[in-house]
Amino acid sequence: MEVGYRTPLLDFFRRGEVARDVRLLAAQGGLAPRAHEQLGLLMLLVDDQDPEIAGTAEGTLQSIPPASLSAFIARSDVSNQMREFFATRGIEPADVPAADTDQPMVEAAPEAPEGEGDAAQTDEEKHQNALQKIAALNVAQRVALAMKGSREERAILIRDPNKIVAVGVLSSPKMTDSEAESIAKMANVSDEILRIIAFTRAWVKNYGVVLALAKNPKTPVAVSMNLLSRLNEKDLRLLSTDRNVPDVLRVTARKKLVVDK
Repeated sequence: MEVGYRTPLLDFFRRGEVARDVRLLAAQGGLAPRAHEQLGLLMLLVDDQDPEIAGTAEGTLQSIPPASLSAFIARSDVSNQMREFFATRGIEPADVPAADTDQPMVEAAPEAPEGEGDAAQTDEEKHQNALQKIAALNVAQRVALAMKGSREERAILIRDPNKIVAVGVLSSPKMTDSEAESIAKMANVSDEILRIIAFTRAWVKNYGVVLALAKNPKTPVAVSMNLLSRLNEKDLRLLSTDRNVPDVLRVTARKKLVVDK
């Protein structure tokens, strides 16, 4: 099934790299915080090999009022594949499209322990409380929290050993450029996470994100090399003598300085 959109979250589901409990959560409509991704996941999951997941996804789709779906697929940013999918179900685009909003079509999320929420807490206390809260969650709950939780929680979850949790952080509508830059500086995150940031156009418009990725020794070399042309002379010169980056990157930066003179 092709839904007409490519996002890190949808790509994980396409590749079949998602555990059953997370797929079931998505089938219930409780995973994606954006309507396009939510409907895209449901389109994929109605064909899931697990009958319960396929049936749940079908039931979630059936629970969405046809008028809401009709108005949504009338939007100009909806893919042809999505329109064709719903046309086979007798739902055609409405005359008046829905408003341009990212709100999900269905609200459903696993329950998670509540945080302390004390404004008087120190940063260290907030961090410890977030760690304790996350430690009590299963994978599906951590993915949901990654998308809907606080900045402190995202900073912890981006390092989760389960990649789908970290991808959930990057899929959060709350993610900011400054957070993306902070993550791009981390040497203890998955190289795949750094690759996703590098291929997200909205984030690499930010020079700080580009520089952080180029300087991060964990960034895949092919990605770092492509970013060299984006660096100014000062940062290129610093990178050319940086012993923390791979030799090939340092040498290429040095050669580029000579060529650009």
